[in-house]
Amino acid sequence: MQEIREFKCFKVNGFAVLVVHLLILVVGVLLLVLGVNGQVMPFWITAIPILALALFLGFGYFTVQPNQSRVLIFFGKYSGSTSDSGFWWTNPLVIKKTVSLRVRNFSSEKIKVNDATGNPIEIGVVVVWRVVDSARATFDVDDYEQFVDIQSETAIRSLATRYPYDLEDESGKSLKGSPDEIAGEMCTEVQERLQIAGVRVMEARLMHLAYAPEIAQAMLRRQQAHAVVAARRLIVEAAVGMVEHALDELSRKQVVNLDEEKKATMVNNLMVVLTSEQSATPVVNAGSLY
Repeated sequence: MQEIREFKCFKVNGFAVLVVHLLILVVGVLLLVLGVNGQVMPFWITAIPILALALFLGFGYFTVQPNQSRVLIFFGKYSGSTSDSGFWWTNPLVIKKTVSLRVRNFSSEKIKVNDATGNPIEIGVVVVWRVVDSARATFDVDDYEQFVDIQSETAIRSLATRYPYDLEDESGKSLKGSPDEIAGEMCTEVQERLQIAGVRVMEARLMHLAYAPEIAQAMLRRQQAHAVVAARRLIVEAAVGMVEHALDELSRKQVVNLDEEKKATMVNNLMVVLTSEQSATPVVNAGSLY
């Protein structure tokens, strides 16, 4: 495949050419009028090619808006590009194609893929991109906008299959637990695929991530179970610390002397009160009158 490199095209200020163009047009009209009035053949012969030249020069004008590029093609050959905004004139025989250099967004549909652990998930991304090489965008791919769409979705599928949706521990990367790292890798992978089209990827981020509907309920119950276990573990650890602190304080301040059996009973009662899911209602022994 022939590699196309962008270069500046030939162009001149359109307003300067317009002045010359108007002069040629005025001369042609005057000669034509003189030829009609005087019925003099040489004026007719001279006026016709001059007016034809003026008409031909009119096809060379073009304008370039900010953040826009014009690609010039001369009989099938690339003749250069320009992104300089303004009013210009060039060879009237060239074809002028417009390529937008503005920043654009690509929002993918919700794509269903299997993650690294085989669980079906739904994933969607937004890719921010722009054309930086108008020649490659025009000649190296058939339709650069469609190329961006297809290659972005391909990169999403490839990335989603390399990482799990979530991890129980933080030992590695996951789609849910490492959004910044995943976004960086996604941006790099999409850029590699779109380099051939003269496109620069400015940002790529996940905008949708969820389990597929057929396993969503099961995964939700698993997440709830993990959350309950983690919460109970935290409660038990805190209760043990509180009981230990209570025994140490009673012993240090010598409030009461407890043997091992009474300590075990106290520990058991405190743990029941502190770790119970419902508020405990202990029976208080206030002593006896006899």
